Amino acid sequence: MIRPDLNFLNHGSFGATPRCVLKDQRRWQTLLEEDPIEFLAPERSLLPKLDFVRQTVAQEIQASPHDIAFVRNATEGVNAVVRSWPLRSGDEILVTNHGYNACINAVGQAADAAGASVVTANIPFPIRDPEEVLQAIEQSLTPRTNWMLIDHVTSPTGIILPVAELIELAHSKDIRVMVDGAHAPGMLPLNLRELQPDYYTANHHKWWCGPKVSGFLYVDQDSQNEVLPSIISHGANTEGYGPSQFQSQFNWPGTFDPSPLLALPTAIDFLAGLYPTDGPNRLAGLMRHNHELVVAGRRVILEKLNLPEPSPESMLGSLATIPIPAWMHHSPDQVRAIKDTLRSKHHFELPVFRFDATNVCLRISAQAYNTLDQYERLADAVAELS
Repeated sequence: MIRPDLNFLNHGSFGATPRCVLKDQRRWQTLLEEDPIEFLAPERSLLPKLDFVRQTVAQEIQASPHDIAFVRNATEGVNAVVRSWPLRSGDEILVTNHGYNACINAVGQAADAAGASVVTANIPFPIRDPEEVLQAIEQSLTPRTNWMLIDHVTSPTGIILPVAELIELAHSKDIRVMVDGAHAPGMLPLNLRELQPDYYTANHHKWWCGPKVSGFLYVDQDSQNEVLPSIISHGANTEGYGPSQFQSQFNWPGTFDPSPLLALPTAIDFLAGLYPTDGPNRLAGLMRHNHELVVAGRRVILEKLNLPEPSPESMLGSLATIPIPAWMHHSPDQVRAIKDTLRSKHHFELPVFRFDATNVCLRISAQAYNTLDQYERLADAVAELS
């Protein structure tokens, strides 16, 4: 439903939901309104509906459905975990300078309340190799590091972190790992049985193209008794709200609209049909298409501006961030003006932001509805503004 006059290159922020998915969501909303108590009450018919979605998610991320709860978005998932950590005074929580601001804020609040500290590992950007990520994080660990929050795909810089190696490193030092996987489902193949994070959360409304306001939280079985939802409700002491205390707590936050969750299987089925592929990963064809498109789109912009690669293609999924040296010394107002001009004059929707003291960047996304000519026209517009 994206307006035809809008070049929407920002799927990574709030993805566009296909019409068939919105139609399915409205069908669920109509069924809810036709018989509200029967549809929505957990002790009636809500839980089997949620469990079907849970099975769908579990299949896509290769995890047990018993380890999955639902949240409104990845930020809520991070908050639930971080606010449940038994932090003590003197503990250290490691985050990175590529982390998502909202989640860093959650860590900071929890640390302040407990008298713990937040340590930031500075991963370089531009970056040459995943080894630089490992080095930056390993150098920031101390004997007081108990917890770690890392991104699977970084939101500001669009790079894939070597999460398997980072989880292995952390566990070798008895550090628990929360992975913010907001961008990963639908962008990258996932196998949580192999990754074995302590906690993993992600959105349904990004690369899975689900309706807004739905996501999942995976918690390793050994940690489930410690994790509480952001909203404490009936599931805390009422039987029949789920097969485990973990799921009981998350299944019922109070009266809510479950239609974004219930429409997710339709979204995944739709995406799987765009670029059909053999094998267990139904979205492999779409992931390959989007990766190739964002690589090609980034190359067009880099060549137009005669810029080097800020990160290797192997560290990209379907996001790419490009520092623009000509904008390096711009004030916040000037950066905002560039973004406004790209939107108002050239009809491009995409982030333009200062990442650090030396990098003002733009970030492009690639989804099935995008085309290479959009990035070509963006390259011309950026050259004009540089």
